[in-house]
Amino acid sequence: MDTKAPEGKLGVLIPGLGAVSTTFIAGVDAILNGRSAPIGSLTQMATIRLGKRTENNNPRIKDFVPLAELKDLVFGAWDIFEDDGYQAASKAGVLTSQDLDAARGTLESVKPMKAVFDHEYVKNIDGPNKKAAATKMLLAEMLMDDIKSFRAKHNTTREVMMWCASTEVYIEPTDIHSSLEKFEAALLNNDPGIAPSMIYAYAALKSGVPFLMGAPNLTVDIPAIQELAMLTKMPIAGKDFKTGQTLMKTILAPGLKSRMLGVEGWFSTNILGNRDGEVLDDPMAFKTKEVSKKGALDYILQADSYPDLYKDLYHKVRINYYPPRGDAKEGWDNIDIFGWMGYKMQIKVDFLCRDSILAAPIVLDLVLFADLALRSNMRGIQEWLSFYFKAPMVAPGLYPEHDIFIQLTKLKNTLRWMMGEELITHVGHEYYDSYE
Repeated sequence: MDTKAPEGKLGVLIPGLGAVSTTFIAGVDAILNGRSAPIGSLTQMATIRLGKRTENNNPRIKDFVPLAELKDLVFGAWDIFEDDGYQAASKAGVLTSQDLDAARGTLESVKPMKAVFDHEYVKNIDGPNKKAAATKMLLAEMLMDDIKSFRAKHNTTREVMMWCASTEVYIEPTDIHSSLEKFEAALLNNDPGIAPSMIYAYAALKSGVPFLMGAPNLTVDIPAIQELAMLTKMPIAGKDFKTGQTLMKTILAPGLKSRMLGVEGWFSTNILGNRDGEVLDDPMAFKTKEVSKKGALDYILQADSYPDLYKDLYHKVRINYYPPRGDAKEGWDNIDIFGWMGYKMQIKVDFLCRDSILAAPIVLDLVLFADLALRSNMRGIQEWLSFYFKAPMVAPGLYPEHDIFIQLTKLKNTLRWMMGEELITHVGHEYYDSYE
């Protein structure tokens, strides 16, 4: 592919200056200043095999494809609270005081712009730093002006918008989401069916900025936004970062299925005490998250193809807001499985994870890969980035691939395809065909 070189500064525009985004920014600062390795980031640490196994050609991904350098990233954000990045990170409570102080200058430089916010979509929090306008189209235009001002101030050559804000209440697509024409009319009419995240996505794409959705909101997966992405030749991807419990499901479920072991029940519960947990304490916000978390098992296990193993699977998901835990989320799974002659067994998983620590390298990879897609003229849905999402986007008529191992193969093969390298199928017949 004819991929342009990553020249100049790359703007990283983030709706939501909270735990995830400030942890991401502080982590980039730590990497640049030699205080930390980029643990968890494929773009920075993973290798990619080229050619035959006997050739031992395994460069790092960052040395294989032309990614932006971390030193060229410039950060901007919107938030309903007026705290700068350092204040927001301090309140989030993810990082130690030592790590916060070391990144203080970088964090303090990120001062949030006034956010587009609708309390009907996020009911459990509110703040003073909000835009006001007569219509949602005017709000979108205000965001476009923010993007223009950011470009002028920081002299960026291109930008990526990465949603790190709250989960919105559950809604289903309606006629206003079915085409760009109807969507723009609804913006002008101030239609209540247009969520704030959709306004950000519209403003980004109209401004020539790729948009990625890190929450389970109904945003990029509506026809109107997908139509706009194709018209503007912008990449889009989503949705909902695959971090804790769902990460474990997409690792474990393919293994169980590969051995043709049955699953009778899968009970999942989470406790977390950060702002995300507070937002999800609202039942309608939880429903949005529940839908994205429950879909993975259905697609991985394929009950229609394997009714003897999975047709009666009972799958329950719970999220509980528990303030003392803060960002240190606990995901507990009880898995009832059965094997030869129907004998029952159990698997227990207690994942004591850190939500933002797992999400931050995802943000970095998505920003760099979306910028690569932009410079490679890859417009519309970027299914090859499914590796990072709980509810990956696909073209109409396709089912999403949730198996994390297949997702990783797809991601790496896409990079090989982009660079004109042979795709890896893992068949390996060439190593044995010469045997007598």
